[in-house]
Amino acid sequence: MPNLQVKDIDEKLYSLLREKARSENRSISQEVVTILEEYLANPLAFKSNPAQEFLKLKGAWKDNRSAEEIIEDTRKSRTTNRRFESGNDIFT
Repeated sequence: MPNLQVKDIDEKLYSLLREKARSENRSISQEVVTILEEYLANPLAFKSNPAQEFLKLKGAWKDNRSAEEIIEDTRKSRTTNRRFESGNDIFT
């Protein structure tokens, strides 16, 4: 059976993985295999955008734009915001 080695895993991520494995009465290796199997069986189930899901909720947001348009506008404003450029310092 093939082996898979993961190097340089973040300590916090490893700790969360260990806790999940313990809660499911599995070894860490068994838990990793289970997570991979679940993801590979239905990868689209893991691709939801939380902001998009929220904006699609009925009555959660009053706007005539689609969720995609709102998210795109938000992204654009984050990259074009000039609030912290020189001369616009709110702390001076």
